[in-house]
Amino acid sequence: MRIVIVEDNETLANAIAYRLRDRGHAADVLTDGDAADLYLEQEGADLIVLDINLPGRSGLEILRSLRHRGDSAPVILLTARTETSDRVSGLDMGADDYLVKPFEMDELEARIRALSRRKQLDYGARETIGDLEFDRTARQVSAKGQVLDVPRREMAVLECLLERRGRIVPKSQLTDYVYGVGADVDDSAVEPHVSRLRKRLQNLGVGIKTARGLGYLLEVQK
Repeated sequence: MRIVIVEDNETLANAIAYRLRDRGHAADVLTDGDAADLYLEQEGADLIVLDINLPGRSGLEILRSLRHRGDSAPVILLTARTETSDRVSGLDMGADDYLVKPFEMDELEARIRALSRRKQLDYGARETIGDLEFDRTARQVSAKGQVLDVPRREMAVLECLLERRGRIVPKSQLTDYVYGVGADVDDSAVEPHVSRLRKRLQNLGVGIKTARGLGYLLEVQK
């Protein structure tokens, strides 16, 4: 799952991102409200962890923009203890949940799992392509009834390509998905993960096509 964290406390934001990436999610960090609003409009997210107090646009303004343009991505608000009225306003605007700082990472993970399950009721928890089945809720890949042991970064590559199935995914976008926006890695870092995943899928009726100079495309092999 691709999670966007909008939090101006970089230490907290990076700690959340590290925890989520360790659990196999793609996590992007944004610390400015204006930049976050533009990024979410252009790139979207599966789930958003959104602080209320931000430089530039506030979290509530970002939330209002999301819902105004019909973006239903689940949102968890991060608030201070004194922001009761803001929490109420956020829930009224369409936030799905909130956490009061300071909070335990285990609790944040539990909230994310709950919202993920709720989202899958709307969007479908399983996707099949070729002989491959991807269970978004369990984050498992199986083929012909057997669960495959897929490392987390290869899993993130597969998830990104599945979400954009039928479209070419630029290497830069795939790198952002796997490592997070702003990560200090070159786009070539994703190439070994793509190569290993391609070999893993080659007998399952699924291929990863390289569009030279453009990116990658997931396709069913005939």
